[in-house]
Amino acid sequence: MQVQIEDARKLAERVLIGHGVPPAHAHIQADLFIEAEKRGLPSHGLLRLRRVIERIEAGLSVAGATGAQTWSGRNYLSVDGERGLGPVVALAALDAIIPRAREDGVALAAIRNTNHLGALAYYAEYVAARGLTVIALTISEALVHPHGGRAAMIGTNPIAIGVPAEPGPFILDMATGLVSMGKIHDHANRGEAIPLGWALDREGNPTTDAGAAKHGAIAPFGGTKGYALGLAFEVLVTSLAQSAIGTDVKGTLDSVAVSNKGDLFIVIAPRHAEAAKALVGDYLEKVRATAPADPAHPVLVPGDRARAARERALSHGLKLDNGLWSDLQALDADLARTEHGRKGAAQ
Repeated sequence: MQVQIEDARKLAERVLIGHGVPPAHAHIQADLFIEAEKRGLPSHGLLRLRRVIERIEAGLSVAGATGAQTWSGRNYLSVDGERGLGPVVALAALDAIIPRAREDGVALAAIRNTNHLGALAYYAEYVAARGLTVIALTISEALVHPHGGRAAMIGTNPIAIGVPAEPGPFILDMATGLVSMGKIHDHANRGEAIPLGWALDREGNPTTDAGAAKHGAIAPFGGTKGYALGLAFEVLVTSLAQSAIGTDVKGTLDSVAVSNKGDLFIVIAPRHAEAAKALVGDYLEKVRATAPADPAHPVLVPGDRARAARERALSHGLKLDNGLWSDLQALDADLARTEHGRKGAAQ
C-alpha cells in the first residue's frame, strides 16, 4: 500500500518519543528508517521500528545516549556508544571528526557498544553532502558462511563509500554477504521464498525457505572474493573499535542481547574539492553513457536505482507492506491507550 512519507515519519517519531526517546534522537532514528524506505530498502526501514522499541524496553538500548568520545591523538576518535541508538551515536561521531578532517585532511571514528546503524548509505550521503569523502564499515553477527563452509562465521559486514560529485554524490552501499539478513527477514515476514543460492539452513543445506534461512547462513557474494573482503572488514573494524568478533558478536537482530559489534568511519577532505567533484561527475556520466548489452537496460552506477526509488517515493509516497503498516499502527494505538490510561490514573 502507498503511505504518505510524512504520515510514516510522524508515526515513527511519535512511537519513539512515547517510549522515552528524546525528540531530537527520535527524529534521527525515524529519518534513517524513512530514507531506507524511500531508497527501496525495506529490510533496513520501518520493519525495524518494533525491534528498536523492544530493545529500549528491555534495557538493551539507552534512548538518550550519544556516546562517550575519546581522542587518541588528533585524528583518531574512539567512541563508547553507551548502548545508544546507532544512528544517534554515529552522527555525533561524524560531527566530531568532520572538522578535524577539514583541518588535517583525514580523521576516523571507531565505535563500539552501540546499536544497529541501519543503511550505511545514510551516512555516506550525510558526509558527501558536506563536500567530504567517507568510507563506512560495520560488522554484524556471524551470518555468512566462509567460502566452502557450511556454518555462519562472518558478519554480512557492509561497506559504504560516499564521494562528492556533480550533480549528486557517488554512493556505494553493499554488504559482503550475498544479501542482508534483514532481506531474509523481510521475505519471511511476507511468506515469500528466497532464491536458491542465497542461504543455507541450520544443517548447512541449500534452502529457499526464508524461515529456515533465518537460522542458517548467508552465502558470501562473489565466492572467494566476497568471503575475503568480509573477513578483512571483520578484522579491520574489530581491531580498531575493540569490539567483539565473529561468533561472539550479538545484538543487531534480536531483543535479548547487548549489541557488541563495531563501526568504523574514515572521513577524507579532498585537496581540490570542486575540481574533484567535476571530474568524478563527468566520469560517471561517461560510464552511464556506455553502450548497454541490452538496450532495454541502460548502464547504471551504484546509487542510481536508490536515487530513482527516492524520486518515486517523493512523488507517490512509500510503498509499504500491508502487514507492516498494520503493525506500525498497532504500535501507535498501543502507545495511545497507554498514555490515556496514565492520564486517567492521574485524575
